[in-house]
Amino acid sequence: MAQWCQLQLLESKYLEQVDQLYDDSFPMDIRQYLSKWIESIDWENVAVQDSLATVRFHDLLAQLDDQHSRFALENNFLLQHNIRKIKRNLQDHFQEDPVHMAMIISRNLKEEQKILAAAKSIEEADQNVKSLEYLQDEHDFKENTLKNRGEVFYSLSVVDHLFTGICEVVGQLAEVLNMAEAVQSDLISEELAEWKKRQQISCIGGPPNACLDQLQNWFTAVAESLQQVRQQLKELQELEQKYTYDNDPIKQQKGFLEGRALTLSLVVERQPCMPTHPQRPLVLKTQVQFTVKLRFLVKLQEFNYQLKVKALFDKDVTEKKGFRKFNILGTNTKVLNMEESNGSLAAEFRHLQLKEQKVAGNRTNEGPLIVTEELHCICFESELNQSGLELKLETISLPIVVISNVSQLPSGWASILWYNMLTSEPKNLKFFLSPPAASWGQLSEVLSWQFSSVTKRGLNEEQLGMLADKLLGQKAQRNPEGLIPWTKFCKSLSEKSFPFWLWIEAILDLIKRHLLSLWNDGCILGFVSKEREKALLTGKCPGTFLLRFSESSRDGAITFTWVEHDLYGESPVFHAVEPYTKKELSAVSLPDIIRTYKVMAAENIPENPLRFLYPDIPKDKFFGKYYARASEGKQPVTTLFFNPLHPSRLQDNMMPMSPDVFGELKRSVAPVFQCWTGPKEIDAVVSKTSPLVFIQFNSIAV
Repeated sequence: MAQWCQLQLLESKYLEQVDQLYDDSFPMDIRQYLSKWIESIDWENVAVQDSLATVRFHDLLAQLDDQHSRFALENNFLLQHNIRKIKRNLQDHFQEDPVHMAMIISRNLKEEQKILAAAKSIEEADQNVKSLEYLQDEHDFKENTLKNRGEVFYSLSVVDHLFTGICEVVGQLAEVLNMAEAVQSDLISEELAEWKKRQQISCIGGPPNACLDQLQNWFTAVAESLQQVRQQLKELQELEQKYTYDNDPIKQQKGFLEGRALTLSLVVERQPCMPTHPQRPLVLKTQVQFTVKLRFLVKLQEFNYQLKVKALFDKDVTEKKGFRKFNILGTNTKVLNMEESNGSLAAEFRHLQLKEQKVAGNRTNEGPLIVTEELHCICFESELNQSGLELKLETISLPIVVISNVSQLPSGWASILWYNMLTSEPKNLKFFLSPPAASWGQLSEVLSWQFSSVTKRGLNEEQLGMLADKLLGQKAQRNPEGLIPWTKFCKSLSEKSFPFWLWIEAILDLIKRHLLSLWNDGCILGFVSKEREKALLTGKCPGTFLLRFSESSRDGAITFTWVEHDLYGESPVFHAVEPYTKKELSAVSLPDIIRTYKVMAAENIPENPLRFLYPDIPKDKFFGKYYARASEGKQPVTTLFFNPLHPSRLQDNMMPMSPDVFGELKRSVAPVFQCWTGPKEIDAVVSKTSPLVFIQFNSIAV
């Protein structure tokens, strides 16, 4: 019988395992419609040959076309639609990588065979146990009712038959356990380990972690099979009570078989996180509530409300002299149940807090590490008592950083990034006593995640290239293997400098607060060196400008530079403005600053020099949707004109502004424009004919 047909005869618990093998990338419909053809191909061989995989991919598409034609003859419009959709999805997923499809099919066929083998072994063992029960009943009847010698001899034959059958059943149960242990070994050592690594990546902004439901289904399926083994062992023990045999295999193997009958797993489904900072998990502030969620990866009703989990801080952590110690406050015990988490056995701690233990001689500055480099962990433990079987369950969180002030959050997050980027050892709490360096290839990906996790755009190659040059120097030629030490990433290398990471963090905060839509629209080049900026603008139309982040601002700032031409139209001239920080952007949006920005041109005529957003997008066409409108209740922005002319050349329709008015003007508009700090001398005049304020610079420092 074909493998697919055999699978469909199995009980529902095995069919659920089969269901987990197929998803939208390779749906079960294909397996159903093309089962004979699929099973006729050696996919393991196909998966290692690119050319053959390409041929088989197109063969599969042709098979789907044939199936579509059959549905057309049957006038089955719905199935025709499904086939067309499946074909498009296959082309989207595997057109460029048919080997991947071959690997999926090969893996699925092997997993199906494992499911069939496990089901067959369990069923055979179950049938054999029933046969033994029948033989035992027959033996009891003969022994109690027949007394002559010949019949006693026949009864002994039954005993021999029973003994042989029991040996076979015990052997079968051992084989089932061997298979289950192999599956569990794969789940724990490979699949669960991979899931935990993906969780680390997800915690630091990487792709969302998934597949826990699939892992749960696998663990549950194995547990169900092992529970059946335990039941069969129980039935064999009942036979043992009726009759004892020399070298009884049940007695000899009982402890060995029972000890192997169940392996369970408890995981931290959602790592500790303060609800106030959902995108910064694993950094916890003292006396601020945090949440953490546990899941038991066996979904069996008999375990519902049977496991109580307790949270402990830094359990079994030794040799951490000088490190701070904390107590967990709040409800630190929960019962795993299916009602709180869509049917999974889970428990969520929602109101935990940390409080530092005030121990003499344990001040923060006496530890070997600064506060934001100290790593701690939360341990979760539970016990399960079932049918005389006692199991201890334990799991731990990823390392956490505990801060006492929110200003420490950026540095604490840097530690979390560095740790989860470079290691998967959850108990390595002394990591920062000697932190390893990171390659640029590793760090560049993590940096991009910091942007994509809070916006719709990560960092492109051009932007990452500028950051690589900043960290490694241009001589490094953006070598992906170039190493960046922890100190260069998160420490100040001199009194005048500030840490690279804190600069990035400040820019992220600037984007989130004031530039999110602009960043998502892709109009901010952002990370562009001054040299690269000139190269990009050279040859562009006069008035072409680009937006980039300031390299000199610790708190995050953005500036724009535009290109003009000299009097002879030969050499490009570049103009830049003082960077705008959160303070200025809180008063006026960047699009409105760009809209109203003006300089004094020839004969003191004000004009806006910004015409095209790089590379060649008309300014108003791009930024028009962001401009403040009167209908929104926003006041028009005060227009400032930048004039390099000396006061003696003022026009007749201008008059000097009084010192008091000028001082008040500076105080009111200084938060909007940083130009006050650039020039050495500033004059202000008021137009006699219009309500315009002219700010005049006698010394230009742009």
